[in-house]
Amino acid sequence: MRLRCDLPPALKYQAVIIENAARAAGLDFFDVVFELLDAKDVNGVAAYGGFPVRHPSWRFGMEYERLEKGRQWGLSKIYELVINNDPTYAYLVRSNSLMEQKLVMAHVYGHADFFKHNLWFAPTERKMLDVMANHSTRVRRYVDAFGLEEVEQFLDRVLSLDTLIDPFLPRREQGHAPEARSTYTPPSQRALRMLDSLSSPPLAAPPKDGASVAASELAVEPRRARLPSYDVLGFLEDSAPLEAWQRDLVHLARAEAYYFAPQRMTKIMNEGWASYWHSKLLTGGILEPSEVLDFADCHSAATYAAPGQLNPYKLGLALFRYAERRGEDLFQLRRVHNDVSLVHKLVDEEFALEFLQPLLPKPQAGEAQAAPDWRALKSGLLQQLAWGGLPQIELVECDADGRGELLFVHHHDGRDLQLARAQDTLLNVAALWKRPVQLLTLLEKQGKKLLAKGAEVSVLDSPEAEARCGAGDGDPRRPVRREAS
Repeated sequence: MRLRCDLPPALKYQAVIIENAARAAGLDFFDVVFELLDAKDVNGVAAYGGFPVRHPSWRFGMEYERLEKGRQWGLSKIYELVINNDPTYAYLVRSNSLMEQKLVMAHVYGHADFFKHNLWFAPTERKMLDVMANHSTRVRRYVDAFGLEEVEQFLDRVLSLDTLIDPFLPRREQGHAPEARSTYTPPSQRALRMLDSLSSPPLAAPPKDGASVAASELAVEPRRARLPSYDVLGFLEDSAPLEAWQRDLVHLARAEAYYFAPQRMTKIMNEGWASYWHSKLLTGGILEPSEVLDFADCHSAATYAAPGQLNPYKLGLALFRYAERRGEDLFQLRRVHNDVSLVHKLVDEEFALEFLQPLLPKPQAGEAQAAPDWRALKSGLLQQLAWGGLPQIELVECDADGRGELLFVHHHDGRDLQLARAQDTLLNVAALWKRPVQLLTLLEKQGKKLLAKGAEVSVLDSPEAEARCGAGDGDPRRPVRREAS
């Protein structure tokens, strides 16, 4: 054991005790470095995505103001912050009680084990703290060379597109066969296909005589030739008419977007795994008798969910405890699944009626709530979790109508796009592509084409969109209804 931390002796002692207990229980993780900070400083680190060395942006400053106001007004509180890195860094809040610090440290070791062993994190950069510092240096040099306003305006456009990536791409690029893309595949099926591919052997090394197309050649093939694609940032990095420093900033933003993507894909699992272990470890002998009630109060507050709301801590913990009751191998589940595939595997009628039915909004006064169909509850949850909860936007053409325009298709899952945000996104893509950009989608079940040209976005009726976007089931019994962002 090599504990690396800058903690007072009492907390350092507890960190050693909890780490020993975690390893004895089967958890395995990189070295964990604990740092003790004031609450406002933890908010500052959180605003930068956990990386205090990250490049400057007004977006991070705005996020800090949101977090800090929430803390000052008693609306929110960050107990801990942990980042996927080797070593793993975790920030503790100085004002927490000793019992809260124990809970947080046990929770951190659960996260650290998940980061190291879950296959969806396997492609991520394990020295991301160093990478972020390098990114920051590059951004600051561009600011010195081209001016703060120009660099920040361009970087802001690029950061607004950081969800336009393919969350399954890193796994494919690790050597697994690319998935056929001739027809649209629902996100839940894509997740299960990817899960199946994890157990398949990687592609063999290509013959040196060039007799067949090699997987390594596909990896370097220009993205323009590989459309359709969800990796919009990658396409723009390769093909947009950009200056060298602008192309580098797109590359920088894309690398950071792919680093954070697995956290969206495994939010429920990650928090559930950490919550399962902080509960198991602390109630296994680490808590003092006088701390048990305080622990129960803190734990229940973290796992509370109001009707109609999904709490990833609560749902993830329930999934792992249910798997334990069924005799499943928890460590194997933790290793191979993401949120979609785990829900698909574990949720049956018993689980759905006990844990998913409460997610339904309460009926209005005088209304009777219909008996839920557990399959509809499960389907609705899978729909919400697919693609990390984000809209699925695919770039299908780069020369639409023969005019060099980009054409996107929104694969509709029952949730309409937020029109204002979609328009802003299209304008930012068009600014980078320097030509008009089109998007096919459904709005209130009607086919629409959004055309970004100049500084305006037109919304036009489009029968083509109805055929290409697909209609979601629109089931009103979905556990949580919200618009895609």
